[in-house]
Amino acid sequence: MGNRPDELRALLDSVARQHGDPVQVVVVGNGSPLPPLPADVRAVELPENVGIPAGRNVGIEAFGPGGRDVDILLFLDDDGLLAGDDTAELCRTAFAADPALGIISFRIADPDTGVTQRRHVPRLRASDPMRSSRVTTFLGGANAVRTRVFAEVGGLPDEFFYAHEETDLAWRALDAGWMIDYRSDLVLFHPTTAPSRHAVYHRMVARNRVWLARRNLPLPLVPAYLAVWMLLTLARRPSGPALRAWFGGFKEGWTTPCGPRRPMKWRTVWRLTRLGRPPVI
Repeated sequence: MGNRPDELRALLDSVARQHGDPVQVVVVGNGSPLPPLPADVRAVELPENVGIPAGRNVGIEAFGPGGRDVDILLFLDDDGLLAGDDTAELCRTAFAADPALGIISFRIADPDTGVTQRRHVPRLRASDPMRSSRVTTFLGGANAVRTRVFAEVGGLPDEFFYAHEETDLAWRALDAGWMIDYRSDLVLFHPTTAPSRHAVYHRMVARNRVWLARRNLPLPLVPAYLAVWMLLTLARRPSGPALRAWFGGFKEGWTTPCGPRRPMKWRTVWRLTRLGRPPVI
C-alpha cells in the first residue's frame, strides 16, 4: 500500500539473503507509488487499489501468463520479514519431495515475542502452532504456491477484494487433487495485529463468506455452512456497529454476483472432513 517503505526494504533484504538460486521479486503498488527499490526488483504500479487478490494476480502475471515462467510463487506481506535464510530452499525441497503438494502455508510469528496468533494456524485444532500438518486453507500473506495450481484452477478471485480469497483458491485446489501443508518451520515475522483494524472488515468477511459458499459448496451444504458461521459470529458478541456491518455484508453476499459457481465434488467434501475441517465450519 506504499506506507511501509522501511518494512518493505527489510523484507526485500530478507528475500535477497535466501540460500540457493536467487529469488526473482516483483513488488506491486496497489494504487500507490512505490519507494525506490533494489535494481534487481521489478515494480508494477497500479493506478488504483484493486484489492488484495487482484493485486496478487497482477504479481503472478508479471512472471508470464499464469506465472508460467517460474515453478513456485511466494506471496509475502510487505510488513513481514523472513525469519530464516533457508526458507526458499525448504520450499523447493518440499515441492520436489511431494508431487501432490500444491500450497505451503508459513507460520506467522510476532518478531518480538515469537508468539503465533491462533487465527494464523489454518486448522481447527490450533492450540499448538509448532505442529506442522496437512490443512484445508492457507495464510494469504505468507505462502508458496506451485504455479501449476494456478494453471489448473485459475487465480485468486478478484471480486473478493479482501477476505477469504485464500480459502476460495484452497478449495478449488483441493478439488483438483492438490494438497496443502502448514509448515511451522517456515516462518514470517509479522507484528501482532487484529483483522478488525480494517474499516471494511466485518462487511467484507460476511459478504465473501456467502460468496465462498455460493461459488464452491454443493447446494445442501450452503445453508449449513452459513448458519454455523452466523452462530459463531453472534457468539463472539461483536459491537452493534460491527454486527450491522456484518449483516449488511451477509445480505450483499446473497444479492450481488459472486462469480462462477463450480461446486466441489462430494469426494472433496470427504477429503476436507478427513483433514479435520468439514466444509460446514
